[in-house]
Amino acid sequence: MNQTDKASIVAELTNKLRSAQTVYVTDFTGLNVKQVSDLRRRLRKAGVEYVVVKNTLARRALSAATVTGLDDHFKGCTALALGPDASSAAKVLSDFHKEFQKPQMKGGVVDGLTVTPAQIKRLASLPPRDVLLAELGAAMQAPMAGFLGVLQSLMSNFAGALEALKTQREGAAS
Repeated sequence: MNQTDKASIVAELTNKLRSAQTVYVTDFTGLNVKQVSDLRRRLRKAGVEYVVVKNTLARRALSAATVTGLDDHFKGCTALALGPDASSAAKVLSDFHKEFQKPQMKGGVVDGLTVTPAQIKRLASLPPRDVLLAELGAAMQAPMAGFLGVLQSLMSNFAGALEALKTQREGAAS
């Protein structure tokens, strides 16, 4: 591979790293071509790109994209999972690992913070972002709905009291 090819690979990977919110570093040793293809298909379906790249080129791209904390993980057969959110890539990699005991997670970066393999497993157990947002919305709405129910009950009781007072006055006047 000549210098021009290497430079174009680094530039392309740098752009991908800048647009990805999560980067997981995996060791795909022991996976055959069929398994890697299956893993890529699953990741692609989740909106995640799986990139096998030479360690030196990956380090250059990480440096150019100012992604820190991953340099120690580039030994042996390394691939990067680049995703739009923390849980989708972690979920697919974790499920695939349960089936085949591969790939091994080395570490990652989520929104600029370095994560360990154990933290990646915990991220895999989280529900998707939209579900978390829906749960947050419901949690925020519940107190307001309860407050409105109390107000409505007070208004109903007040209207009932006024009606009883009106009836009592009409009975006293006749």
